[in-house]
Amino acid sequence: MLIWYFYGMKATTIKLQGQLLENLQASKPEHQTLTAYVRSVLQGDLDRVKLKEAALVYRAFIESDESEKIDMDEWGRADLNVEPCESGAAL
Repeated sequence: MLIWYFYGMKATTIKLQGQLLENLQASKPEHQTLTAYVRSVLQGDLDRVKLKEAALVYRAFIESDESEKIDMDEWGRADLNVEPCESGAAL
């Protein structure tokens, strides 16, 4: 397994210095290493980019599909201050 890790995984060293390094060290949880924190911050940013792209694709789908657009307009008009109906109850 160690051989696969050595040949299958790429590693990169990033030099952090100055104010960026200080900000990262100050904002990371005390129990977390700087490496783990930077990795989690980068992964979170990548996840946000993917979610934004997915939202744009979904918005284009809603705009191009008339029945979906009607359903979403209905959801947008829903009164969220009303107690929900019980399952199986008539609306």
